[in-house]
Amino acid sequence: MVPVRYGTIVERKKVSSLKIGFFDSGLGGITVLSEALRRLPNENFVYMADTLHVPYGTKTPQEVLGYVKASVETILKEDVKALVIACNTATSIAVAELRKEYPIPIIGMEPAVKPAVEMNRANGKRVLVLATPLTLKQSCYAALVSRVDDHGSVDSLPLPELVHYCEQLNFDRAEMFEYFNRELSSFNLDIYGTVVLGCTHYPFYKEILRELLPSHIQLIDGSQGTVRRLKQVLSERNLLEPSPKSSPSQEGHITFLCSSQDEVYVHKMERALEIYAEHEKIYF
Repeated sequence: MVPVRYGTIVERKKVSSLKIGFFDSGLGGITVLSEALRRLPNENFVYMADTLHVPYGTKTPQEVLGYVKASVETILKEDVKALVIACNTATSIAVAELRKEYPIPIIGMEPAVKPAVEMNRANGKRVLVLATPLTLKQSCYAALVSRVDDHGSVDSLPLPELVHYCEQLNFDRAEMFEYFNRELSSFNLDIYGTVVLGCTHYPFYKEILRELLPSHIQLIDGSQGTVRRLKQVLSERNLLEPSPKSSPSQEGHITFLCSSQDEVYVHKMERALEIYAEHEKIYF
């Protein structure tokens, strides 16, 4: 790995002057980046975490908007051709403003409520959305649920502590079982068919949730839909990288950056990507 200012480069198969930017308050967007690595293997990426202000889910909308704008200015210095706001909270607060200010494609995220509701139409089960407090308070979330939930089948549960656990790379099975059991204790899980992971940090805990939840419950998050949309937009604008040439000198990369310029956190991002790839059986 080669140092780049306050980031590092993870070598891959292809290099280009243009990259796809990914942004999150911390480690959560790694779950979306992993999906992009699988679906867009010839692309190069820059991932930035706003470590000075993580977590966003407990901040005010005005604070989050300012943090996101400052971070995007940094990312754009990396010659990005598209930007993914790989954070549900940041998307709900800032994506509309960002699209007004910048000419590149900007892909946001929203909790996967629509596909979850559609998955349950036939069985009459309910949907439980897990997300940060700020995401659940936003009018755009209420509008999303109102638009797709014809039968009032969607319930929501804020899990602000889960971001903190993830940022510490805390995946201790016993501790997390105790946490989830406590948070879910007031819900009759038999009536739910789908649980939506509405924060990009939360998919790190899919393996634990699959063990804990009844077997009939399906877990869903927005990563696949977001990356499908990213690929579609890049294709429409002729921005997709072609297949790599067979030259050994053509090597791609992932550049990791963080607002605190903390090399220790950069290595934590690299480790988080390895952990999530192992969990998802994504090899690149």
